[in-house]
Amino acid sequence: MSPRPKVGLELSAILDAAGEIADQKGMSEVTLATLAKKLGIRPPSLYNHFEGLPGLRKKLAIHGIHQLYEEMANAAIGVAGTEAVLSMSKAYVNFARKHPGIYEATLLAPNPEDEEVQQAGAKIVDLSVRVLQTYQLEGEQALHTVRGLRSILHGFSALEQKGGFKMRLNLDESLTIIIQAFLNGMEGSC
Repeated sequence: MSPRPKVGLELSAILDAAGEIADQKGMSEVTLATLAKKLGIRPPSLYNHFEGLPGLRKKLAIHGIHQLYEEMANAAIGVAGTEAVLSMSKAYVNFARKHPGIYEATLLAPNPEDEEVQQAGAKIVDLSVRVLQTYQLEGEQALHTVRGLRSILHGFSALEQKGGFKMRLNLDESLTIIIQAFLNGMEGSC
């Protein structure tokens, strides 16, 4: 017996279901067929929300970028300076830990030049620049610094996800030390 289709399924519910598949099984398992099965609908019904698998992956990437932004922004509320950078950085890494598939989706946007993807990512860049204002960075220097911070956070997250940290050291403590060293280096160059 086939599952009964859901009437009026919202895009956010579809993306949440796709995110669950990605987090549990990996992005390679996020297909129209697996998503439709999880939702109890027929695959052609998904075309009402996006254009095929590339459209799904783009929407999931944007959805993930928005979720990552919310986590980072919430972590930065009520704190400033080094504490804000550390809090936001930990939120980034924790997001990658809790949502490895959605995090992967944020990196696999079908066309990173796409305006919607750029707008979503720009919010994270803007947030990062604002949090780093304590260090009096401006223009390109601020953007280079955001790139450096993102590189650290992504590298740390990727190594952790791939089992690259085998020593019995507290990972959060390692992250704090790395971010603090990065910030100390910035203070010396400002």
